[in-house]
Amino acid sequence: MPRLSATPFRYTLVYMACLCASLPAHAQRAQQTNDAASGFPARPIRVVIGFTPGGQPDIVTRLIAPKLGELLGQPLVVDNRPGAGGVVGTKIVADAQPDGYTLLTASSSHTVAPALYAKLPYDTLKDLTGVSMTSAASYVLVAAPATGIKSVQELVAQAKAKPGQLNYSSAGTGSGMHFAVEVFKQATQIDAVHVPYKGVPEAMNDVVGGRVQFTLAPLGASIGLVREGRLRGLAVASPKRASVHPDIPTIAESGYPGFRWDSWSGLFAPAKTPNAVINRLNRDVVRVLTDTEMQQRFAALGMETAPTTPEQQNKFVADQLALVMQLAKKAGIQAR
Repeated sequence: MPRLSATPFRYTLVYMACLCASLPAHAQRAQQTNDAASGFPARPIRVVIGFTPGGQPDIVTRLIAPKLGELLGQPLVVDNRPGAGGVVGTKIVADAQPDGYTLLTASSSHTVAPALYAKLPYDTLKDLTGVSMTSAASYVLVAAPATGIKSVQELVAQAKAKPGQLNYSSAGTGSGMHFAVEVFKQATQIDAVHVPYKGVPEAMNDVVGGRVQFTLAPLGASIGLVREGRLRGLAVASPKRASVHPDIPTIAESGYPGFRWDSWSGLFAPAKTPNAVINRLNRDVVRVLTDTEMQQRFAALGMETAPTTPEQQNKFVADQLALVMQLAKKAGIQAR
């Protein structure tokens, strides 16, 4: 049977370690420009999230917001603006004043959207600029316990026995979850129906309730439900098993070598935001993410902190966008 080897989002610990190597030099540059940003911030900072509360971008933002607010001397106000797989929230920030007071927490859907939409209301690379990457995590394939499905092989067998009758949920058309399952469908040659929701929690809830049979979701947003037995973890999409749930096999070892799908999140600002402001934000975000206690809190949720410089983040996003476009073409996913 022909299989699609899903080229990974090359977002691994090794990759991130290389990216972080130049953080000290960047921190020095940031300090040198501190005087230029001495008046920033003078009021609360709004952080827009293009999904409903409970997904990885939301979890990450709410984890780091209190500590980051302390360092900045101003609170961070989280503003969930779900819609169109993160596009609605992203447009809000792309259109905002480039003064550092309106930021965006985006996920892998940020680089997926251009592959799914023929026209976006913003330019992914030109209208936004990086502050720092914030997290990295694997995806996990989960099924409703009511289905009786206990493995990747059983899911594939049931889907092939009932073509077009199984449903899968996502955090919205164009979300990372949507793209992940579409690639999984290509890899396994199954036919399943997409059911989009406004965010990860809603997508997960309907799998828990048995109204949708399965999905691929960020590990951090689903591991609690798996531990509670409300979802059945079939396989993780990382190259190796997740330390937080080592008994769950990988999709690769379940019969689909090379399959991988990672999730990430990052903090962005409108393009043309002054470098001094970006550097100030980056310096404090990096301090939060390199804190040992914060790293432990991330790890307990199946995630890793992933601080970078703004330049490294912008390069990462450009590289991921190119990879996703290639992957979409290979998987036969057409922009609408």
